[in-house]
Amino acid sequence: MRDLQFADMHLFARVAELGTLSAVARERDAPVSQVSRNLARIEKACGARLIHRSTHGLSLTAEGQTFFEYCRRMLGTLDELEGEFASKAGEPSGVVRVAASTVIAHYQLVPSLGGLTQRHPRLRIELEVGDRMVDMAREGIDIAIRTVTSLPDTVVARQIGTLGRALYAAPGYIAAAGQPATPDELAHHRLVTNSAVNMLNEWRFVVKGKPHVFHAEGQWKANDTNMAATMVVQGLGIGRLATIVGETLVRQKLLVPVLAKYIDDTTVPVYAVTMSGRHRLPKIRACIDYWAEWFAAAGAQPDAKVQRIAPRRAAG
Repeated sequence: MRDLQFADMHLFARVAELGTLSAVARERDAPVSQVSRNLARIEKACGARLIHRSTHGLSLTAEGQTFFEYCRRMLGTLDELEGEFASKAGEPSGVVRVAASTVIAHYQLVPSLGGLTQRHPRLRIELEVGDRMVDMAREGIDIAIRTVTSLPDTVVARQIGTLGRALYAAPGYIAAAGQPATPDELAHHRLVTNSAVNMLNEWRFVVKGKPHVFHAEGQWKANDTNMAATMVVQGLGIGRLATIVGETLVRQKLLVPVLAKYIDDTTVPVYAVTMSGRHRLPKIRACIDYWAEWFAAAGAQPDAKVQRIAPRRAAG
């Protein structure tokens, strides 16, 4: 066992987290046979079977679970050690894997990367973009940028900004269909809604000083917020978009606001989420600190303290 290296422990940890050799092989751009040989070598060094193999996939043996827990602790310690040396060297370095929704990635993160690399030239960023909620441990994500209502107690979240939402349509659509005068008139319009996150289809207004929710049923649906924005720009109907998208497109005269005087302008917080303990790593802390500044410069007023969020379902 003393012949094992950190690379072996990382490979085994990814096999345990992903559950298939093929997934690990794709991640490493290596043949499955090579991953299988390395796993057999690790089991031989440990003198025990660590993985059950069946037609249903892989599962850990009792010895495999013990080895996995030690691997995670030792790899975490290695991360901390690297962070200590990076901190003493005065420059965060390494790869940071970041998951974000398509809207936040396109309109916030990508424009920020030039400034981030100027401040920390030894950092490398890998973006995992999509509206689904990622499994951070399973997918090896260092930071997830999300709007959330709750998260498991195994993570730490720092608010870095806020996000508003409002209704928009293309000028051509409004010219043809007219502006709705009240939220209830939306029932007579073509709507663009989200097929992946149903809560985004609960369009919130304030009517005569009271909250009003319109449950939008879309003629057009998309599971991706950026695609939904594209559909609205194409004149397919009225959509509820993040204001960082909508206002940008309004300035470009591609969209116009809809029912602006009725919109509930309450914003939702945007969090940088990390696995518990990893938020102290210099490379991760450097990214989060920078993005908190970036969002603030864009007009958000984030709460800078680190927060734990109650364990419930989260919405991206």
